Amino acid sequence: MEYFNIAPVASIIFVFTIITSLYAFYDHSLYGKFMLHPYTVSKGRNIYTIITSGLIHADWMHLFFNMFTFYAFAFALESMMGSWRFGLMYFVAMVLSDLPTIFRHKDTFNYNSLGASGAISAVVLSFILYSPLTGLYLMFIPIPIPAIIFGVLYLIYCAYASRNARDHINHDAHLFGALTGLIFTIIFVPGILENFFTVIRTKLGI
Repeated sequence: MEYFNIAPVASIIFVFTIITSLYAFYDHSLYGKFMLHPYTVSKGRNIYTIITSGLIHADWMHLFFNMFTFYAFAFALESMMGSWRFGLMYFVAMVLSDLPTIFRHKDTFNYNSLGASGAISAVVLSFILYSPLTGLYLMFIPIPIPAIIFGVLYLIYCAYASRNARDHINHDAHLFGALTGLIFTIIFVPGILENFFTVIRTKLGI
């Protein structure tokens, strides 16, 4: 209840995404209805899957990693930026992070995409604008990394992987979700860039 009072939109997204993902684990027919199929969407059908694909995950690890990241950043972010901004940003990021995938794979019939990674990338990068020097602990690294350094490295990696990776991860969604989070926050949160640079200058004693 405390989380719902502090961050109602993040709470709803968190619970609903877990429920729909778990349901899909036990009813695989939901994947066919909810997954993003760029070939079909590019033909003007099943447009709704741009949203629903962000509500399901491939497996337990995929769900855990995304929801752990969401939990780590989303509730704090909503308390800082306000519920309506947070909800709008999350929705916009879900849509915009999928558009490059649709254009890139519009002729690839066997390509599908699912997961909330694009929108969650937006949450993480938006959080970094608010708190650029927060220490982030990453797997296998025993010391905290300043959030701004992580953000820069994350964008570089996503841009590289988007062009060169041959795995089954939708790096385009990660990259464009992250960029959406940055741009949305700069546009809709007056003074955020001033705050960002003030925090850094204060730390550096400039």
